[in-house]
Amino acid sequence: MRRVLTRLEQASGLDRVSDRLQRAIDRSFGPKRVRDVLHGVWLGHPLHPALVQVPVGAWLSAAVLDLMPGQRRAATVLVATGTAAALPAAITGANDWASLSREQRRVGLVHAISNTVGLALYTGSLAARLTGRHGSGRALAYLGLAAASGGAYLGGHLAYKQGAGVNQSTPSLHRITEGWHPVADLASLPESTLVAKQVDEVPVLVYRDSDHVTVMLARCAHQNGPLDHGTIVSSNGHACVVCPWHGSAFRLADGTVAAGPAATDQQVLRSRVVGGVLEAQLP
Repeated sequence: MRRVLTRLEQASGLDRVSDRLQRAIDRSFGPKRVRDVLHGVWLGHPLHPALVQVPVGAWLSAAVLDLMPGQRRAATVLVATGTAAALPAAITGANDWASLSREQRRVGLVHAISNTVGLALYTGSLAARLTGRHGSGRALAYLGLAAASGGAYLGGHLAYKQGAGVNQSTPSLHRITEGWHPVADLASLPESTLVAKQVDEVPVLVYRDSDHVTVMLARCAHQNGPLDHGTIVSSNGHACVVCPWHGSAFRLADGTVAAGPAATDQQVLRSRVVGGVLEAQLP
């Protein structure tokens, strides 16, 4: 399986379809505020994995009931529930997929195809059950579960091996040792300006707003973009840094995500000023 997945990651032949589909999603998924809702910015982490639980849970439960006598009606209700819930899960997944890197999109494309096949089989299963062909309905449902399970496996590979949807900056925290670390002389920090520094060789972004100073990890939570090369904008009265790579925005006061595609906050270090020197430590 490792060899198969590696070949899938390197399958550049998928890029022509992937690039066209990405452009189509970017054109059709509405304004940025709508896409931020679909990304899960309001939730604090990606929305897609949360919505996936409903169809997966309903379909697995239906598979169990299909093995038990007298449970046709309950199994049909669960198949219908899972099939209906798969649509919002698919929409949020497509929205997230369009903001991934090319290698991630290759795996994500096959993930989506597998899940689409599973959804089509479950739709056929539901139609068969509603017309009294419960044997065919069960058979189609088990085929659908197999396809959806394959899609789920690829989804796990996307998240755990390729890091899609996870906070890319947090692992940098493990490279910072315990205790307070000097960052810069406070007097040398200009106000309302992005300043690049390091803590234990980990890049950080320093921003001074009068007496308040923020020390934030400098690599974007979404795809490790360089926030120290970003721009400062105002969002709902808060100064935010915008990543130059994909446009994710984070409040400079506390790292809260203000705009996607990032769905998780940017990690901020604890800071203090001692003898005119700005110091930082792990949160």
